[in-house]
Amino acid sequence: MTIDKSRPPLPAVRGTLPEFTPVPRHYKRHDGWTPERQRRFIEALADSGSVKRAAHAVNMTPEGAYLLRRHKHGEEFRKAWEAALALGVQRLEDAAMERAIHGVEVPVYHFGQIVGTRRVYNDRLLMFLLRNRAPERFAADGAKALSAVDAAMLARLKREWRAEWEAEQAEKDERREAELIDSINRKLDAVRERMTHDASALPQASRSDHP
Repeated sequence: MTIDKSRPPLPAVRGTLPEFTPVPRHYKRHDGWTPERQRRFIEALADSGSVKRAAHAVNMTPEGAYLLRRHKHGEEFRKAWEAALALGVQRLEDAAMERAIHGVEVPVYHFGQIVGTRRVYNDRLLMFLLRNRAPERFAADGAKALSAVDAAMLARLKREWRAEWEAEQAEKDERREAELIDSINRKLDAVRERMTHDASALPQASRSDHP
């Protein structure tokens, strides 16, 4: 794969990872694993949870990242790597929780044509995540199917989360509607101002045509 070295690096959020001493390099190349690029790789790894995506985010290869990890002077880099992966996995878990709670839109086909969408929920994924995040409340009993207690608790939680999500969506819709109305009013004001200006210019133009 060809890596575009001219591509600007992705912005990363600092302040959430431990400081570390970058792996020393024999040759200081601006397009190599510079200290700054190593730090940005760790930050991108925390954002994505993916070594491949993090490496590509800094215009490097995953193979090069693993070589750094195995370097004899890469102990601090390895520790930062593990900390970043922990954060990345947490973000992936958050994304999975979002999908489990609110479902996923999937297309509905009729005679080969998309006629709409429907929302699909994964209750098993949701219970797995709940048991992982709060084992004292959602302890697994080893059963493969949802118990009656699990099902009732899941239904209640989904109603609560659905209500919260709908409230958030309603607030966003109101905000978007207000922004749209404000934008329309600004455009109407601009049109009125232009029409007023054109109307006031007509008598003056008439006088100049008839001295």
